[in-house]
Amino acid sequence: MRVHTGLSLAAACFVTCAQAAPTTVAVQCGQLLDTQSGKLLGATTVLIDGTRITQVSAGRSAPDGAKVIDLAGQTCLPGLIDSHTHLTMETSPTAYSDQFRWNIADHAIRSTNYARVTLLAGFTTVRNLGDSDNISIALRKAINAGAIPGPRIFTAGKPVGSTGGHADGSNAYRADLAADYGPKNGIINSPEDAWKAVRQHYKDGADLIKIMPSGGVLDESKSADNAQMTIEEIKAVVAAAHDYEMTVAAHAHGAEAIRRAVLAGVDSIEHGTYMNDEDMKLMKEHGTFYVPTIIAGKYVEAKAKVPGYFPPQVAVKAAAVGPLIQATAGRAYKAGVKIAFGTDSAVYPHGENAKEFGYMVEAGIPPLVAIQSATTQAALLLKQDKDLGSISAGKFADLVAVPGNPLADIGLMSKVSFVMKAGVVYKQDDKPLSFVATDDGVAPKDVDYGF
Repeated sequence: MRVHTGLSLAAACFVTCAQAAPTTVAVQCGQLLDTQSGKLLGATTVLIDGTRITQVSAGRSAPDGAKVIDLAGQTCLPGLIDSHTHLTMETSPTAYSDQFRWNIADHAIRSTNYARVTLLAGFTTVRNLGDSDNISIALRKAINAGAIPGPRIFTAGKPVGSTGGHADGSNAYRADLAADYGPKNGIINSPEDAWKAVRQHYKDGADLIKIMPSGGVLDESKSADNAQMTIEEIKAVVAAAHDYEMTVAAHAHGAEAIRRAVLAGVDSIEHGTYMNDEDMKLMKEHGTFYVPTIIAGKYVEAKAKVPGYFPPQVAVKAAAVGPLIQATAGRAYKAGVKIAFGTDSAVYPHGENAKEFGYMVEAGIPPLVAIQSATTQAALLLKQDKDLGSISAGKFADLVAVPGNPLADIGLMSKVSFVMKAGVVYKQDDKPLSFVATDDGVAPKDVDYGF
């Protein structure tokens, strides 16, 4: 029997009913992975009232009048967190020319589907690290208002970088198209510019800051790893961001860029392809998180071999960088660097995020540690560990389930059969539910077909 219960205030009732008081829901898990203790528990019941968990207890039980969701034979986990996404874009053979044809609305409309498939893959929260035109801020607002289904978004808005750097979208354009962007658009060339850019992001409604202190793979410049921001500029970004209670994520492939970013106090290093032993030592000393994004490296490595998929200079960089990230992740784990799960979704097709777990395990990271990187550790990186990262009383009712033991078969993480976000069920019995917009938000319909 299909059960829809525990709707959030933004999605509080079916289209055929008026708002009602929250109903207690009992989710009966065949097993439950306690990501805080690292233990796989037996049959467990999770009680939910509205958007939050009220009790977690051993065995199968339910209070009188509670709605029951039976997940016998399945393992419950906290809603997964992807710490590096780009929900407003997706790489394709035509991506480099589409930017001259598509309007902002084209990207925005597609982003609603990218958000939906990400949620259905079990990722109930994401950190969105860069877009153009602040589309992800609008997407976050629409999801929070209940207008569309999608993960909880913490977004950096536009990335911050230097003129001609990885954040400058006009590299390799002809002169009349190569605009001289300034701090309002995230392009800085001094500590003073950095303060203005961060303050503009705060004004725009960003949750955090993403910087580009090194070159990147998919822009049309020649270098993927050269240092592109001074340590003084990075320090200014970090100081300004922390003043506004925002964290700073640093896209950095090159060792020198990583060193500067860590010394300047960033909260996380993204990709870290050429990370050396000194970088790893510094990251341990400073408590800096590492977000590997192995799947992105694997994907661009494969596509670099496809004639015409990337512009020639991009294909060269993709072929060089792609094969290295997985080994770096393995070395970083062995060195004791803190790791948070992230995939760089958009580089590969959205919804395939969970493949990263398998690549992490191949790199020598134990399955439990890989799963904790997408739950407890990612919640710490977001500074949202009071609300997210484990199935615990008081936290948001974000639960997913897989058909078996993911510690024995990490591939099950790509087979999420149940998704609940803040008490709302979006997927059950391995089938997505159909949702419609109402005056009170998004509400599920009791039907068996997809969106």
